[in-house]
Amino acid sequence: MPHPCSIPARKRHVSSWAWSLAFLLTVLFGVIPRASATDVQTKTAVCEGTQFRYLLLVPEKERALPALLLLHGSGDSPWPMVDAWRQQAKKNKIILIAPELPLRRDFETAAPLVFKCVVEDAKRFATVEAKRVYVFGNSMGGYLAYDAAAFDSEYFAAVAVHAMGIDPDYDGILDAATRKTPIAIYMGERDPLVSLKNVRRTRELLQSKGFSVHYVELKDHDHNYYGVAERINPDIWDFLSGKSLP
Repeated sequence: MPHPCSIPARKRHVSSWAWSLAFLLTVLFGVIPRASATDVQTKTAVCEGTQFRYLLLVPEKERALPALLLLHGSGDSPWPMVDAWRQQAKKNKIILIAPELPLRRDFETAAPLVFKCVVEDAKRFATVEAKRVYVFGNSMGGYLAYDAAAFDSEYFAAVAVHAMGIDPDYDGILDAATRKTPIAIYMGERDPLVSLKNVRRTRELLQSKGFSVHYVELKDHDHNYYGVAERINPDIWDFLSGKSLP
């Protein structure tokens, strides 16, 4: 199987619509202030000659633990994502890995490789259960999480997404999946920025192609993940933690 980054451009998931949305979200929401925590380490991975900073939280070092790769939205940063998941991480013993994602259209081409590279780098500092590495992406991070599900289907055990669907022009990315990655989708019925109709279509598309989908539509919820994080994170983890690579 060719490496994800060698897949022809016509099958890649780069969409001018999605990246235009990224800039819009940055303007609307701005950059969320960085939090500070003594239990979170800042690391740097070198992937394909480029440095990528990421945050790492390791709740326990005495044994191998599952890991969760957190992909933030545009205008956001890794810190709030780690803060949102810290309680779950400590309670359920989850290693959190949160890379700082560049807001560049060309990043998506390298994203699947970078995600694996960052997780592999984190293994230098933590003992990760190789068959239990998961992804959660919010908004633009969710857009990239679909890439992880498609191009890294035999590396990530399961993927969860909040507030994002697959652009209809790039449905073909799912054909790259050599394994039907289980996917959970959480979507607000009043999201003003992402089409509920398209997210429902994404659910149906995934199911038609044999993917296992856990779909949760949130009544009266908009685009703000942090407004519902405390409520949905336990359900996200319940879904992800039950999945493992064969």
